Amino acid sequence: MLDVRRMQVLRAVITSGSITAAARNLGYTPSAISQQLSVLEREAGTELLERVGRGIRPTPAGVLLSEHAETLSAELAKAEAALTELKEGRTGKLAIRYFATAGASVIPHAVAAVRREHPGVWLDLKLTEPHDPMPEVEEGRADVAIVVTPRATPPAKGIEMVHLLDDPYRVVLPRHHALARKRVLDLTDLAEESWVGVDPLPGACRAILDGACASAGFTLNPVVEAEDYQTAQGFVAAGLGVCLIPELGVGTPHPGVIVRRVRNPEPCRIIHAAVSARAWGNPAVHTLIDAMRQAISKVA
Repeated sequence: MLDVRRMQVLRAVITSGSITAAARNLGYTPSAISQQLSVLEREAGTELLERVGRGIRPTPAGVLLSEHAETLSAELAKAEAALTELKEGRTGKLAIRYFATAGASVIPHAVAAVRREHPGVWLDLKLTEPHDPMPEVEEGRADVAIVVTPRATPPAKGIEMVHLLDDPYRVVLPRHHALARKRVLDLTDLAEESWVGVDPLPGACRAILDGACASAGFTLNPVVEAEDYQTAQGFVAAGLGVCLIPELGVGTPHPGVIVRRVRNPEPCRIIHAAVSARAWGNPAVHTLIDAMRQAISKVA
């Protein structure tokens, strides 16, 4: 039977390029490494390394075992981590999905709180934008997703929706725009403007903007599309048009723009944490949500 640890030694030799280098990296003597390789070759029943000049290179069998050693090492590390978490009575993994503005403003503080209070929990973090993170929770690939509502379809059964923040949109104008003198604009004031688009793909955010503009009697037809809010502000500063950006996404405004409130109607995206039923009893989830609310209170 092949020994996994000896396979890992073989992989170390192949990746480092020599027995001497592998011995140095692993903290063994070169002779000890050679002995391990000899035993592994007897177990495998074939040569795993061959000499080329002053160096060595793996045989096809050596390459094969090295590749499997990498896979086995990864699986072994996962098993050891899961066992440790099990012995400590902690949930092994918390998968969190989020969009960019949440990632920049509330996720870091919340992740730090979870790491501090639940050090045995492994956090699987992923930015899903431009894709909707909700399906990952609905399909069991994630425990928590930060999502925008209202949505075209309700969440699947077993998803708990926790309100986090109402995030109103703000109009971003070129600094010397004629409307910049007004502190609050009616959305109808912008009906004849050129627009910089910020949500080119269908989804909750685009639906919110389209619905608000329709209520004000016009259709949003961007002359240029931006894939992120900072780029959109740059386009506005260059005089290409105006745009609507959620307050959480404005950040530090571009020096060439002015940000104003908008009303009649005021578009607003409502941000929730979508939590799967299986994760709802996890203390780390409640720590995450409480910490996000604390972060929101500081930026609101």
